[in-house]
Amino acid sequence: MPFFRRRTILAGAAVLVLGAVVLAWVIVPGREHAARVELGRRLYADHCASCHGTALQGEPNWQYPKPDGRMPAPPHDASGHTWHHSDEELFRITKFGMAAVVPGYESVMPAFAGVLSDREIEAVLAYIKSTWPDRERTYQQERSRGRS
Repeated sequence: MPFFRRRTILAGAAVLVLGAVVLAWVIVPGREHAARVELGRRLYADHCASCHGTALQGEPNWQYPKPDGRMPAPPHDASGHTWHHSDEELFRITKFGMAAVVPGYESVMPAFAGVLSDREIEAVLAYIKSTWPDRERTYQQERSRGRS
């Protein structure tokens, strides 16, 4: 086989391998993210929607204490304040309860340690974040990077 033809075949093979690597970085993570969001949607429906609402709308009058002094479940959509918290804060609140972030805070929200795995908590949070408009999602990402 002539040198030029062999070189062309090797260059073509290199382009194909490079293309496969790029596709793996772009397509597979997108598919993994979609699967995580779907898992989070199902877990949210099972563990969170009864308080925070099936449409993430929260309880009525969520900004005002109930008669017992505890706050109602806030919305997780863009109308609430969930997107004001970093990934670390959201994870800690979900796993350990509000007192993990605000010492002494009494909440009716249970801690999900022992109920949901870390992976499942991250999936629920991925689902919630997937519903936010770009502005809220960008703000929350910046907050998570410590830039807000």
